[in-house]
Amino acid sequence: MKATEATNRNFARAARLVGIDETTERQLVTPYREIKVELTLVRDDGSLATYTGFRVQHDNSRGPMKGGIRYHPEVDPDEVNALASLMTWKTAVVNLPYGGGKGGINCDPRRLSAAELQRLTRQFTEKIHDCIGPQVDIPAPDMGTNAQTMAWIVDEYAKFHGWQPGVVTGKPIELGGSLGRDAATGRGLLFAAECAFEDAGRTIADFRYAIQGFGNVGSWAARLLHERGGKIVAVSDVDGAVRNPDGIDVPALQAWVKAHRTVTGFPGAEAMPGEALLATECDVLVPAALGGVITKHTAAEIRARWILEGANHPSDPDADEVLEKKGITVLPDIYANAGGVTVSYFEWVQNIQQFYWDEDKVEAELRRVMRKAWADLRAAARQYACPLRTAAFALAMSRVLRATALRGV
Repeated sequence: MKATEATNRNFARAARLVGIDETTERQLVTPYREIKVELTLVRDDGSLATYTGFRVQHDNSRGPMKGGIRYHPEVDPDEVNALASLMTWKTAVVNLPYGGGKGGINCDPRRLSAAELQRLTRQFTEKIHDCIGPQVDIPAPDMGTNAQTMAWIVDEYAKFHGWQPGVVTGKPIELGGSLGRDAATGRGLLFAAECAFEDAGRTIADFRYAIQGFGNVGSWAARLLHERGGKIVAVSDVDGAVRNPDGIDVPALQAWVKAHRTVTGFPGAEAMPGEALLATECDVLVPAALGGVITKHTAAEIRARWILEGANHPSDPDADEVLEKKGITVLPDIYANAGGVTVSYFEWVQNIQQFYWDEDKVEAELRRVMRKAWADLRAAARQYACPLRTAAFALAMSRVLRATALRGV
């Protein structure tokens, strides 16, 4: 199922509960602006390569648009549109003064040198600089990009607009980044899990976890859950997976990955196929890699009782129906992984004020936001008598709709 189709189906289901008419529904799902640019890169060997860059700005009724930039071979208009829409609903769920945006370049960053990535990033920024800015649209890192990518963007943007570090978030600390940003999405997952488990009378330490993806989100989630006493029984990355029913030594695994760039071969666990991770016997499944991995077919094989969505759009609507019938509780992406955009918001605030916080304050504020959002989400689920994903969309669209009406758009 295409990402846009899945997102719009989730939206439509919630729209019926909220009572939104067809005209208003069309208004809320239609992007504010879609940008597509050609990028011609001179490779290090002198050859030429052509890529396509995208930036979709979905909604600005509640504030500047916000969302990541990803470098990946599968970046296309459908994916970027869907993810921009999800950012609108995500920022509304946690009540940040933002709308949604998303961008990307359809390239494989692993096949490009650092110098090539810098030239590509600067060219992309040059072509979209007049459509982004601290009060317009604020990019951030995503799959295949990082703090260095944001450093190149903020520097290139400064050539046209002067030094404005708030044009992007996820920057290096030395250029106005925020303490706690690297861990933010993983820490947000931890706080989301804490909230849900508290309502069930349980704790993080009561469960066994399987984590799909060991990039920034998955590795931080594993580390933080492990520190709270959670037992990590399986982990995967793009090359394969490892499992240990007695629990993986997460610090040792992180040291192995730092040295070998993959979880495969880790001596503290046995190897298994990466695609088998979703069906691993565990209590909590954490999809923290690509979107669309949980379909109606893979959902039937899942043995976890909880799903904590670290990736964007990891489950499609057909899968949700299967999971609901199986009694599996899903903490949806537009709530569970909102820690990243929340700390990005803190970074933006610090850039604007030119007053910077210590990491304890960042963590405390993130915990406060995630707990308040959980209370609002739980109330919406009770009000509409629906699963958490539908409740999250209903909560978000009611806030966006109210802002849109108040502005007279």
